[in-house]
Amino acid sequence: MNNDFSFDSYLAIPRLSGLALAPDGKRLAVSVARPAPDGKKMASALWEVDPTGQRPARRLTRSAPGESAGTFLRDGSLLFTSNRQDPERTGDDEPDEVSSIWLLPAHGGEARLLIAPPGGVDAVKAARSADVIAFTAAVHPATSDFTADGEREKARKDAGVQAQLFESFPIRRWDHYLGPRERHLFAADLPASDLRIADARDLTPQARHGLIETGFDVSPDGTTVAVGWERTDDLTKLHADLVAIDRASGAHRALTPSDGWYDGVAISPDGRRVACTRSSLGSPEDPTDTTLWLIDLASAEGRDLTPDLDAWPHAPVWSADGEAIFFIADTHGVSAAYRLELSSGTVTLLSSAASFDSLCPSPDGDTVYAMAAGPAQPPAIVALDAREAGHEPRQIPFVAELDDLELPGRVERISATAADGVRVESWLVLPKGASAPAPLVVFVHGGPLSSWQGWSWRWNPQLLAARGYAVLLPDPALSTGYGQDFIRRGWGRWGAEPYSDVMAAVDGALQRDDLDSKRTALMGGSFGGYMANWVAGQTDRFRAIVTHASLWELRGFHGTTDLGPEWEHEFGDPYADPSRYEEHSPSRLLAKIRTPMLVVHGELDHRVPISEGLRLWTDLQRQGVESKFLYFPDENHWVLKPQNARLWYATVLAFLDQHVLGKDFVRPDLL
Repeated sequence: MNNDFSFDSYLAIPRLSGLALAPDGKRLAVSVARPAPDGKKMASALWEVDPTGQRPARRLTRSAPGESAGTFLRDGSLLFTSNRQDPERTGDDEPDEVSSIWLLPAHGGEARLLIAPPGGVDAVKAARSADVIAFTAAVHPATSDFTADGEREKARKDAGVQAQLFESFPIRRWDHYLGPRERHLFAADLPASDLRIADARDLTPQARHGLIETGFDVSPDGTTVAVGWERTDDLTKLHADLVAIDRASGAHRALTPSDGWYDGVAISPDGRRVACTRSSLGSPEDPTDTTLWLIDLASAEGRDLTPDLDAWPHAPVWSADGEAIFFIADTHGVSAAYRLELSSGTVTLLSSAASFDSLCPSPDGDTVYAMAAGPAQPPAIVALDAREAGHEPRQIPFVAELDDLELPGRVERISATAADGVRVESWLVLPKGASAPAPLVVFVHGGPLSSWQGWSWRWNPQLLAARGYAVLLPDPALSTGYGQDFIRRGWGRWGAEPYSDVMAAVDGALQRDDLDSKRTALMGGSFGGYMANWVAGQTDRFRAIVTHASLWELRGFHGTTDLGPEWEHEFGDPYADPSRYEEHSPSRLLAKIRTPMLVVHGELDHRVPISEGLRLWTDLQRQGVESKFLYFPDENHWVLKPQNARLWYATVLAFLDQHVLGKDFVRPDLL
């Protein structure tokens, strides 16, 4: 065991995200998050990295609020968002912390504020060959500009009003209610010299809730913006269209026929085409599927680029010459990097040596820079050959604490055979240097359309390996990366093949001599929490179960989650036929539960509302099941604040130690 790897060790690992490449290919920018000085939140800064690895990485920004969303302008200047205060602000009122757009000159110097909408900015993109940016910001509906928006907000605040009137679905998302502001898309010319943007144009004045979570891109010449637009007018057919917006006139053109969910928008270097992902809506009889789609901007004609790829592509990016598209897709436990040649349609698997994201093709076409991670590797910056298949990425040095990191667990890829003969794959994390068979903890992933791949900043098996536990990370039916038929096996059948696959993976792993079959526990969050509850009602073979943000009663969940109608694509209309919801609800198995359970839930979780956790806890207590309830009033679907995460791990490990290892329960000091 490596007891030196503590929660503090884990928290100190630099968290890299949002890689961007300068237009000349000579500089990379990356966001790096670390704990803030008070330890109560994570603070991020932008760093510059030499793609050749010859120059040491250097920090570009420094402020208490932190910076993120770095994107390069055509002259090499760097745009970013930050809540830092306006240095030229006047007045005595304490300003609200809102995310604004800042510009850091290409050759260094002080960053300057470009625009500070009162409702804050959440994303920004820059044109490749024009001094134009597009960004999304929150504004009150029917306000004419940011000044009017600020006045509306001040009037509400001065009157002490927080009430909202909703007239359509949805009304909330993840951890917040939608409104009174809406997410709108803006475009603006970059001002010369030290001036600020004064005339940003609202391209989506009637957005309502259409742009809640959708992506966008701006054409190289800055004349057109393409954006995904969620449609909720028909709650039985939720979908997202792709819309092209002319920046000069504000005119909108639909690029898609309202037949799926279009996302991952990327406009080609010549400005004539849009690459995106298209997901079919699915039905209880036929699961959703995702493919790579290409649309002509002028004619709106679209075609499937990957009809024969039995994987779900996402995050497409164009090669500099526009002849190829790079994308990533879950593939047997990793998010692999692919190249698609447009002229031939040939798809090349560049590398499955790690889980990749933030693909950045170089201007010369030879290299793709990316973030790479795995169960035993936090995200790091790597270089991939842009054409060669199946090669190992080259890691680019960053900082010693990341490059020289030693972890307590070693990782293996294992498989088992399900009852129907299908292969079920898993990651297995084993404590290094264990002298006896290790107790096993099973992690069930969320989603459910997901898989265990990459590095987790929330459920990290290395912290358990440091305490002597082995951790099994199975990918049961519904997991991505194993083909459409693997998803079909579990579609609308959560309590069937997904459950039996998890148990097959456990049985297969426990045939090993280095695992202790008599000391086991199971944990899961979100869908994984659903599965933890289902397992609790099916078997008492585990000594303990931890269920986080979990689904308990599916029919009630449909009406309280933030987007209940979305689940009708899989389980059907509950008002007409609730049988699938009822059949697969763990709540109906309550009387069979005997295993001690730790229930964890956050008050701000709107995806799986606190009502699910409260009813589960009440039912367990009423039934006399040994149980504890860890409640976070200030967390959502995840536990994100460093001190809350510390308490989460302390409580979970104390619960596991008690029931799996037979130790006394040690209540965390601050609880």
